[in-house]
Amino acid sequence: MKEEFQARMLRIYCMETDQWQGEPLYKAIVARCMELGIAGATVYRGLEGFGASARIYQPHLFSISSNLPIMVSVVDTEEQIQKLLPQVERMIAGGLIAISTVQAIRYLRSEQDQPASS
Repeated sequence: MKEEFQARMLRIYCMETDQWQGEPLYKAIVARCMELGIAGATVYRGLEGFGASARIYQPHLFSISSNLPIMVSVVDTEEQIQKLLPQVERMIAGGLIAISTVQAIRYLRSEQDQPASS
């Protein structure tokens, strides 16, 4: 089954070492999405990037820790994104939030297409 709808995409750009209440910021954002019943969130770890500091962040061969760019991508309805946005704004100390209107296509399996449970 295929469902098409207009949605909002929220992208949160931060760094791997950014924290919120003692845990990685990206994990805290994903947890908040789950609490709010957001349709889904995906975390991407960048290979290289730069932001307002104009400093290039990239992995170093001999470094034990890294501070690579992170992007959390969330797609849901306007209403759900508007619930999430103020909470993310309180969590992020430095970074960028980008919001876009997108056309979403959701593919749902019918019950007969579901894998049999074991």
